[in-house]
Amino acid sequence: MIRLLNVLAIACLVGTAIFAYSVKYETMFRAEKIVQLRDQLQAETDAIGTLRAEWEHVSRPERIGALADQFLTLQSPALTQIVPVTGLPDKGPRQDEIGQKLDALGVQNPTNTPIDPMATGQITPASPATPGSH
Repeated sequence: MIRLLNVLAIACLVGTAIFAYSVKYETMFRAEKIVQLRDQLQAETDAIGTLRAEWEHVSRPERIGALADQFLTLQSPALTQIVPVTGLPDKGPRQDEIGQKLDALGVQNPTNTPIDPMATGQITPASPATPGSH
């Protein structure tokens, strides 16, 4: 009997040791994962800062003005480009695309919805009975 208890105690001791080591290594793994995620977050934050600085550099008004002067040469319109109002094409007929889609779906067709007689006035509500009017 005592040997059985000794074997059980040793088995429990080995089981708890295995469990403790597994918890320890799981904790170490999670701690390393947290450090990796913090490093990744810092790298992303630095990249965002770099991109913002680049955007500020690229979108400087004096730089955009110089590029506009260099590449956007505005010319005065030629006389052949000016057209009188009568030379413009007429507007096309207005089309109701949503209405056409609703017609295609059959939404505007009458339905078999029952009619409420109270709403149409066919039945009037009864007046409330006064006490003692029997």
